[in-house]
Amino acid sequence: MTDDLALDARTGLPDALRVLLQTYPRSEWDAHANFAGLVQFWLERHMMFRKITALLREDAERQMDGALDPEQQKARLARYGGALVNELHGHHQIEDHHYFPALSKMEPGLVRGFGILDKDHDAMDGLLDRFTRKANGVLREGAEVGPFREELLSFDALLDRHLVDEEELIVPVILKHGPDGIH
Repeated sequence: MTDDLALDARTGLPDALRVLLQTYPRSEWDAHANFAGLVQFWLERHMMFRKITALLREDAERQMDGALDPEQQKARLARYGGALVNELHGHHQIEDHHYFPALSKMEPGLVRGFGILDKDHDAMDGLLDRFTRKANGVLREGAEVGPFREELLSFDALLDRHLVDEEELIVPVILKHGPDGIH
């Protein structure tokens, strides 16, 4: 039996968990009075994760094409890959221990969604471990960058799935209730 809501199986959150998204559509988030501050900062963190994975993928592809020196690619992989892993771990800890419990109290009908996102973080730990092993293969063992790129493509797809679902669940809650109950 598979879990249809597992990170690697779903294509989005169930409609029952996206009810606030109808009232607070993504296209209107930045115009909402509760957007500036916490929501904006939080979405910028998500954008940073997306930019780092794109940079790492582009570097790997450029190195594979001979357009980027392997040593330069390794230096950038060490710097940005390490930052990605560390920042994601920290981001998830804050969400799991602070944001998700606070947001669950604001919208008890969405508790199931926060549980799904929490399980995603457990799955992301495994993805981050695989990412780190593949990156270390390139950095320490001289492994070819192609398999790392393939791992990165898989990692990026699952990370994006998680980030989109997280945004569509959390942002409408904060827009509705304001950020004061989270601090």
